[in-house]
Amino acid sequence: MKILSLNVWGGMLHAPLLAYLAAVDADVYCLQEVPRAVAARSDWLTYRDGAVELQQRSNLYKEIATALPGHDGFFAPAMRGELMDGDRPCRQEFGLATFVRQDIAVIGQTLDFIHQDFSPHGFGAHPRSRNAHAFRLYDYAADRPLCVVQFHGLRTEDGKGDTPSRDAQAEALIALVNRLHRPGEGLVLCGDFNLLPESRTFQRLSGLGLTDLVTTRGFTDTRTSLYTKPGRYADYMLVNDAVPVAAFTVVEAPEVSDHRALLVTID
Repeated sequence: MKILSLNVWGGMLHAPLLAYLAAVDADVYCLQEVPRAVAARSDWLTYRDGAVELQQRSNLYKEIATALPGHDGFFAPAMRGELMDGDRPCRQEFGLATFVRQDIAVIGQTLDFIHQDFSPHGFGAHPRSRNAHAFRLYDYAADRPLCVVQFHGLRTEDGKGDTPSRDAQAEALIALVNRLHRPGEGLVLCGDFNLLPESRTFQRLSGLGLTDLVTTRGFTDTRTSLYTKPGRYADYMLVNDAVPVAAFTVVEAPEVSDHRALLVTID
């Protein structure tokens, strides 16, 4: 089984992104920063946040679903805000998307917020609402269940250091995992954590028996050349001892986001 985690950057590089996702042929895709605007007239919407102005793909979720016809898709928005569709406002949802190959059974799910709650009337000030989505899967080829969890961690304007909000996020995430994961089964936790490796969050997650594959395997950069700020860690993939890792990599090329993809192969 191959599991891929990637912050897709709102589809800024949508053509290379879609080509890569189809070519990598993962069994499970855990994707963050996925937008969906079902009423959009244009392929691109304009996002404004103070002095920041970005072009964002209007309905990237639908485009990815089309590129992965052999997978079932699950969209979990954390918020809905207003962007500009040409000269008119357009509401767009923004959150997590998970795609599971159709020959793998989804035998349980848990979806909940780990910071604040769903924000239906605007994106709001940072740190914004955050959710996590957990899946209990049955891998027929390996004849065993596996729990896969993804989330997109809090972004704060003062960096990636420990804060009380991040501590509370970690506790909420652990509680969510414990609602679905069963003792003795494999557990994979991945996503854009927005954290440094020395964060207290990782100490808390070790209580679930989880070990990070990025830092323990010598990778020092999970951002692409499109990210120009200092602090090159953001994305992580953690596993417990019941997950037989055959291979793991932080994908350097192609660059399809300002984040690098994380790809694990499980025996």
